[in-house]
Amino acid sequence: MATYSRILLLTILLISTSIQTSAEKWSNAPPPCNFPAIYNFGDSNSDTGGMSAAFGPIPPPYGQDFFHGPAGRESDGRLIIDFIVKISCFSCAAEYLGLPYLSAYLDSLGTNFRHGANFAAGGSTIRRQNETIYENGISPFSLDIQVTNFDQFKSRTSELYHRAKKPFDKSQLPRPREFSRALYTFDIGQNDILDGFRKLTMPQLKAALPDIVEHFASSIIHLYEKGARNFWIHNTGPLGCLPAATLYITNPKPGFFDNYGCIKSHNSMVIEFNKQLKSRIDKLRKQLRRASIIYVDVYSAKYHLISNTKYYGFTDPLKICCGRHENNFDVWCGQTMIINGSEIIGVSCSSPASYISWDGVHYSQAANQWVANHILNGSLSDPLFDVTHACLNH
Repeated sequence: MATYSRILLLTILLISTSIQTSAEKWSNAPPPCNFPAIYNFGDSNSDTGGMSAAFGPIPPPYGQDFFHGPAGRESDGRLIIDFIVKISCFSCAAEYLGLPYLSAYLDSLGTNFRHGANFAAGGSTIRRQNETIYENGISPFSLDIQVTNFDQFKSRTSELYHRAKKPFDKSQLPRPREFSRALYTFDIGQNDILDGFRKLTMPQLKAALPDIVEHFASSIIHLYEKGARNFWIHNTGPLGCLPAATLYITNPKPGFFDNYGCIKSHNSMVIEFNKQLKSRIDKLRKQLRRASIIYVDVYSAKYHLISNTKYYGFTDPLKICCGRHENNFDVWCGQTMIINGSEIIGVSCSSPASYISWDGVHYSQAANQWVANHILNGSLSDPLFDVTHACLNH
């Protein structure tokens, strides 16, 4: 009995010490940045309605599992950017960024830009591409155009704010003084590489990577010169693991795929791009002394999920939830086709939450949330700051 009492006492002491250490850690943690706004730039991985506003709405069943209908997002629900604006404060457990979902800059209806704007557009690239969206789905809103849109947005909203007479009118606009305190997020580069796979040889694409990265850096420098200080930059995910990339490959040579069915050469190219991007960001930190620039390894998070799908409760990562892909025909998500006299509709699977891929190119809401949970805590950031402390690298 005395032995049990000693063990119990030691256990209580250990718990008390753990609680005290945890409390000290929390009390010593720096306060969150309290970003007043987020300005996002990117492609379909973070587009919340830009392309829908510009070229027509995304059809059902997109958006079904959170918004209960199309919401301008190429997923069944929320994207990573949606989880960024709603994510909890990792160091304080009780606070949130508390920002609304981002309105697309290109969408003029039902929008509120008080706490930021989204300049991302599906199909966008870092470098301008000499083709139209109707050819191969490449957006006209390349990164430099998105940055130009931001410049106009900042100038125009500041002018309107100072001219506004009514409190309500001001409540719909960002505060001019808050642009320098906002968080600037980026998720773009995927389409530059995918377009390269289509038009270039592998050596040609590899030779083009430095120029793509330099175009990206130029946009960061431009925004910095306009007053932006806090940057959260995602690298590019494993494009060789997109089901759409593997759908039409027959009789591959030995070693073409990795152990998880991903195209090795495609992922190797992405890894090289990410390596060069990270190196350029390291140089930017030295160049832009007053900036906090966080590089986020989204590739590692996504590839870890893809290579451990069963452990995390997902099905085969190469299976597509929405659409019909069988018997040598493909009906993509939301499309309707007449095949052999029958109408075939690209509908959703019965359990999107168990799929990584929503439509063959874009991730499901469940996968987006999983990735968000594993990148926003700072464990895959360089430097190691979570998203709520992304201003602390000044």
